[in-house]
Amino acid sequence: MTDTPRVELTPAAADLVRRLRDLHGPLMFHQSGGCCDGSAPMCYPEGEFRTGGSDVCLASLAVEGVAEPVAFWMSKSQYDVWSHTRLIVDVVPGRGSGFSLEAPEGVRFLIRSRLVGT
Repeated sequence: MTDTPRVELTPAAADLVRRLRDLHGPLMFHQSGGCCDGSAPMCYPEGEFRTGGSDVCLASLAVEGVAEPVAFWMSKSQYDVWSHTRLIVDVVPGRGSGFSLEAPEGVRFLIRSRLVGT
């Protein structure tokens, strides 16, 4: 059994999460299933995106400088496909979806992935 986290943030993503937390309060992520912005992690104020029985909470991310954990959710059907991967949340230049909190910042969150155990 490995202690590799299922979801992690790059330093750039953690910096952006801290800035967004200061602006919007507690946060959450939901991994988009490809509808509005490809397959991007979407960042929302905590509780703004409704999760339910068809979603899986993959992680409660501890981010230095953020008082509370940031939940990372994914639809169960998408998780069934991605269950063998470690998700690495990164930030790249460009506008993502208008629904995600980073959209006005001129950057967007992006998922990079590795097979679990690599």
